[in-house]
Amino acid sequence: MKKTLLRLSFGIFLSFATLHAAQKFDAETGLIIAPGFEDVKTNCTVCHSAKFITLQKGDRDSWLSMIRWMQKTQGLWKFEPKLEDTILTYLSTNYPPTKASRRPNLKLTALPPNPYSK
Repeated sequence: MKKTLLRLSFGIFLSFATLHAAQKFDAETGLIIAPGFEDVKTNCTVCHSAKFITLQKGDRDSWLSMIRWMQKTQGLWKFEPKLEDTILTYLSTNYPPTKASRRPNLKLTALPPNPYSK
């Protein structure tokens, strides 16, 4: 029984190691190279480091919430619908939620006023 469990555990480990090795990462940003990568790199790393993206995790709604928050409070421009869909698909596919996911965004009422808003 112990040998079977050990073999199974080792097999799972190798599967994950192989999957991780098969992924390609951008040397400059550390982002996963997949469909939509260029759009994310072009539009998201203008304002913040790609590390901010790689540390976040979320489903499509979580990523959309982060984008809307940045648009409301940080001056992020509005995306064309097709571009926004591409960005959301890339982020939710390559950086999905995990058990150790980030906390939810703070409500706008809990934040101090933005000194840059008009």
